[in-house]
Amino acid sequence: MSRALIVDDSSAVRMLLARILRDFGFEVLEASNGRDALRILAAETVPIRLVLADWNMPVMNGLEMLKHLRQDPKHASLVVVMVTSESDLRQMTTALMAGANEYVMKPFTREILREKLELAGALAGGAE
Repeated sequence: MSRALIVDDSSAVRMLLARILRDFGFEVLEASNGRDALRILAAETVPIRLVLADWNMPVMNGLEMLKHLRQDPKHASLVVVMVTSESDLRQMTTALMAGANEYVMKPFTREILREKLELAGALAGGAE
């Protein structure tokens, strides 16, 4: 079973994403900010395949976390999808240039999330 880490300061968003990812066959871990996410990734002995990260969070935002991840060669194959209310095209471009594999705007649907995960290579087509 593939493992995913959800990074969002909203417990409601984490709960929604966790439910969807479990339906897609992922084992889910959660963090409320980028710094906690980096700690979890550093401590895990079983690889995490996917990170879904919000942009706006306290302590360390999603973009800062993404930049830290992409500086570490051991996270080179980690799929990172930004899931955020930031809808400005410049911010989307900034995240993709920093190493995000995909970008999902809130509010999102289960189908949009599935499509983006398939595009990012984190989910096989037709998975349920």
